[in-house]
Amino acid sequence: MSSLTTPTTPPVFIRPPRLVPGSQVAALSLSSGFVTEVLGRYRAGVRQVADSLGWEIVPAPNALRGPEYLDAHPEARADDLHWALQNPEIHGMVSIIGGDDSIRLLPHLKPDLIRAYPKAFLGYSDSTFTLMQFARAGVMAYHGPALLTDLAENGGIHPFTLEGLRRALVLDDPFDLMPAPEWTQAGEDWEDEATQHVRRPFAPGDGWEWLQGQVPAEGHLLGGCIEILDMLNGTPGWPSPDLWHGAVLALETSNDVPPPAQVGYWLRNFAAQGILAGAAGLILARPRDYTPDMTASLYRWVRRVLAEAGRADMPVVANVDFGHTSPQLTLPIGARVRLDPEAGRVTVTP
Repeated sequence: MSSLTTPTTPPVFIRPPRLVPGSQVAALSLSSGFVTEVLGRYRAGVRQVADSLGWEIVPAPNALRGPEYLDAHPEARADDLHWALQNPEIHGMVSIIGGDDSIRLLPHLKPDLIRAYPKAFLGYSDSTFTLMQFARAGVMAYHGPALLTDLAENGGIHPFTLEGLRRALVLDDPFDLMPAPEWTQAGEDWEDEATQHVRRPFAPGDGWEWLQGQVPAEGHLLGGCIEILDMLNGTPGWPSPDLWHGAVLALETSNDVPPPAQVGYWLRNFAAQGILAGAAGLILARPRDYTPDMTASLYRWVRRVLAEAGRADMPVVANVDFGHTSPQLTLPIGARVRLDPEAGRVTVTP
């Protein structure tokens, strides 16, 4: 197994200015132009963000040009990111929705602009690509809800999601992640605006599961959707070895529902790169659309691969509410995170 070069000091990330009431936040279609097919849902997200957080959502110049145009012009999507970074009237950015091809932006990106104009970027799923480019630039970014998903949640932004956003993007103090009191994967009809006020059914929260580890560990947060990380692996957009070293990995699976064995294979790639050997800890999201048997198999695979990598000591907490679940936490990529298995605590210092 190859080993990562141990840096003399942990990486330091620039924390973007906090978002406050009155902040203008650019809505970006970096993954898909699907939003034009559900503009009622978009308007609901804009309205709910303004009502709950006081932020003004401003569409980027190409964000509402439709799926055909944005599919044919990934450079236009990259231009929107550059526009938002350089525009002094824009204070932050939010992904409108995910997809599967943000990686096509890679040849068109200007990474120096991310560090020159550090601003909060919020998104998940395919936004993992963009989150990793912020991390590579040494700028903190935020794995959290997209505009069409939890920010446009039926009946209003869920209080758990809202509290997570405030702690990560508005307030300054360290905070503990908490299990959601309830959760859902129920579908929504985004085309029927009449159902926007109808709250989805939620199941009672079932808490976290600590899979292994006894000794507390601490490191900078790094990760995202594991399918997108796999797509990024081996490209110029992949984080350097020293960025992985000492990280607390946060990994989630998408609604593609990869089999547990496939997740195990991806983790074996992380082991072969030396990422698992040098990592401080692991946070696993609630797996989207998994049956109980699939979840149990996933956990067996995680323990197996960590044992193969000589990391049976690594603290691992699973079933955490981020990624493709609702409501979801906002995780500051690049922030310091401390896992304390005995106390059952995950503490974030933004």
